[in-house]
Amino acid sequence: MSTREPSIDPHEFAGKRCLVTGGTKGIGQAVAERLREGGATLLTTARSQPRDLADPSLFVAADITTAEGCAALAAAVRKRLGGIDIIVHVVGGSSAPAGGFAVLDDDEWQRALDLNLFPAVRLDRALLPAMIAQGTGVIIHVTSIQGAMPLPEATIAYAAAKAALANYSKGLSKEVSPKGIRVVRVAPGWVETEAAVGLVNELAANQGTDYDGARRALMQSLGGIPIGRPAQPREVADLVAFLASPRAASITGAEYVIDGGTVPTVR
Repeated sequence: MSTREPSIDPHEFAGKRCLVTGGTKGIGQAVAERLREGGATLLTTARSQPRDLADPSLFVAADITTAEGCAALAAAVRKRLGGIDIIVHVVGGSSAPAGGFAVLDDDEWQRALDLNLFPAVRLDRALLPAMIAQGTGVIIHVTSIQGAMPLPEATIAYAAAKAALANYSKGLSKEVSPKGIRVVRVAPGWVETEAAVGLVNELAANQGTDYDGARRALMQSLGGIPIGRPAQPREVADLVAFLASPRAASITGAEYVIDGGTVPTVR
């Protein structure tokens, strides 16, 4: 993998007011950093405030798996940013137990929807009127390749929720694109975030192998990654930045897969 960083225009997002959900770790943190490097004024959110936060005034501690948390965040966006130009919905994930469909009770299914679908639905509903009034805006929903390639055991509910998010996103694009709002989806495969590194280390310990061995085994469990490695958070962030920028002015309603070739079929 090349370590050469593309040149970044520090004024690319100057004057743009952005919200990144789940913006303190993993993909969300990388997206937030990339947009800031491009000159955006950016508000991030997570359940708890990081200790090393540079500017607490540009962070909102909120549980956006709840309607109340989404309402509080939307109010903070209006108060602190005075409006919104770009929304990147990154928050998501799964903590469901292994064991397949039988262990996924109603609570597990509700948790999957509350984390992976409803925050985007609620925040879009709250913030879109301002975008429509100004006649411009970009919404990016981070979905997953599991929306089209669900994995068994622990992530069936997660995959279904991400598929619902993709369907909602496409429908929303048809409604608001004529009003000047672009809606785009980014579908990552396995991304080597800090959490993913921790998982691989745990697998290595359990399997009596090293990190590289556990990493290869995990890639094989996905059916292989043709480029031979997972994506890096910064690579996803660069894709998001492109789609949020005027360079992608004709792109809406589309999904961009960034998975190293993991999905083996034409989608």
